[in-house]
Amino acid sequence: MSNKLRLGILASGGGTNLQAIIDRIQDGTLNAEIVLILSNKPTAGALQRGKLAGIPTLCIDQRHYKDRLDFDRSMVAALTEANVELVVLAGFMRLISDEFLDAFPNRIMNIHPALLPAFAGLNAQQQALQYGTRITGCTVHFVDAGVDTGPIIIQAAVPVLRDDTVETLSARILRQEHRIYPEAIRLFAEGRLRLVERRVHIDPPVAKPDEALLSPPLS
Repeated sequence: MSNKLRLGILASGGGTNLQAIIDRIQDGTLNAEIVLILSNKPTAGALQRGKLAGIPTLCIDQRHYKDRLDFDRSMVAALTEANVELVVLAGFMRLISDEFLDAFPNRIMNIHPALLPAFAGLNAQQQALQYGTRITGCTVHFVDAGVDTGPIIIQAAVPVLRDDTVETLSARILRQEHRIYPEAIRLFAEGRLRLVERRVHIDPPVAKPDEALLSPPLS
């Protein structure tokens, strides 16, 4: 990898998680650069956020493709041309094909507004309210061929309050999404994520040479 992790962001909507990633890059807490923002919707707010930040953007409209595979091949080609090292799904409302997965093995992340494996799929916040759970949250995971079934990287819990609506619960979950998604990307950028079967191990940070000299010897 290059010194800065090269990110490709896929988004279909307003792009608030994209903005959280941009903010962490700009404040220096995330050693990465967004080299391409892709959307399947020409009106997506994420594209506007990218333009305001001076990031290359591209809309690949699925309506112009005869099938899902052709669409995915165009997406993969654009990401490959930009030398993307990690694909980040930030509200990208399309399923990823096997061909897409094969192009970026264990290098596609997604965030879901629930504590997986609970409440996978669409309308997770509404599912949590209807079920009556007391705690929900959000999950960053690697993407596999299933729907929200990939190996879990990091999670954050959010309480469900008695008077919550879908809107109030979603807003509270979203604040945690903005916190943990850049953190998961940071761990990847530092080479600290290791996949062992289905479990993601987070390795401790590697000490810098000067830090190692200051550490006491092991007895």
